[in-house]
Amino acid sequence: MLRRRLLAAPVVVTLLAAAACVPGPGGGHGAVGSDQAPPPLSEVTPLDDPRGWEGPVHAGLGGVEIRPVTDDAAPQLPVTLTDAQGTEVTVTEVDRILALDIYGTLSQTVFELGLGESLVGRDVSTQFDEARDLPLVTSNGHELNAESILALDPTLIITDTSLGPWDVVLQMRDAGIPVVVVDSTRSLENIATITSQVAAALGVPDLGVKLSDRIMAETQAVIDEIAAVAPSPPAEQLRTVFLYVRGQAGVYYMFGEGSGADDLIASLGLYDVTAEIGWSGMKPVNDEGVIAAQPELIIMMTKGLDSVDGVDGLLDRLPALANTPAGQSRRIVDMDDSQVLSFGPRTPDVLNSLAVSIYAPEALT
Repeated sequence: MLRRRLLAAPVVVTLLAAAACVPGPGGGHGAVGSDQAPPPLSEVTPLDDPRGWEGPVHAGLGGVEIRPVTDDAAPQLPVTLTDAQGTEVTVTEVDRILALDIYGTLSQTVFELGLGESLVGRDVSTQFDEARDLPLVTSNGHELNAESILALDPTLIITDTSLGPWDVVLQMRDAGIPVVVVDSTRSLENIATITSQVAAALGVPDLGVKLSDRIMAETQAVIDEIAAVAPSPPAEQLRTVFLYVRGQAGVYYMFGEGSGADDLIASLGLYDVTAEIGWSGMKPVNDEGVIAAQPELIIMMTKGLDSVDGVDGLLDRLPALANTPAGQSRRIVDMDDSQVLSFGPRTPDVLNSLAVSIYAPEALT
């Protein structure tokens, strides 16, 4: 069964927004891997012992493949619904849509539901080819720009609370634009909820069920493949931590129990050591925490690793890491900032790429 923990708590959103995370090229600083999507985990040969691997690995995802569940979406409008904040919203037109969040998940969901041609703008995290030429309505990273939004004359805005300032959202409502706010949390099981909320706002609830069923089935298939190669006894699993780093701002966080990263780690067949050391939530990392964790593997966002100039810079800034198995073996796996904790239509790709990077990195050389 898919696990139920939240994967993107508000603190994560705040950190991402403050750092203005934009997808980067990745794969630098001597890391194995590239931005190309790896083969399926089931088609590669896993290492006899992943602890024997030394050096960083970049978990690439390749380009987004848009696979609409229909070529003939027929919205049933008008529709009146109560959004995730309890606001009643009536949608009468979906010919000019903005779907905005910090991950680019909502815009991709609109495309997957077969209504991508109605999108008139995008957020900075929406990078796939079908939407790349749409005008940006975010500035300075993830800040909503009211003038840019109004200039596009949208008939519907779908968003969550991951972008700000919130006053811009309220301004759009005051201007008479229907604004539907969907759930801002991210979890494996929440994928279906968010997909259904988007589909309901677009007047295509049946397509929402169809899309969420496809995503969840593909996600479960990857989780089953991971279970086939990952050790089952916790004592044999790689001791793992998720570090959030922004070197320019002096931000160094370790995500612990209840942060969401713990569920990602568990889904990959890894041992979340923050539970062992009682590290809960998301808080600044210290030498004591790093040494107590003794991680064998570190998962990071690509921009975070880039912000400290790679593994050497990370070890310089957090010297306690040199006294851990992960630091000594330089075993760090990084993935695109906007995707690693996004949990939307790309969830199967995210899990597969991370799993190949951890269990079969030789397939990326």
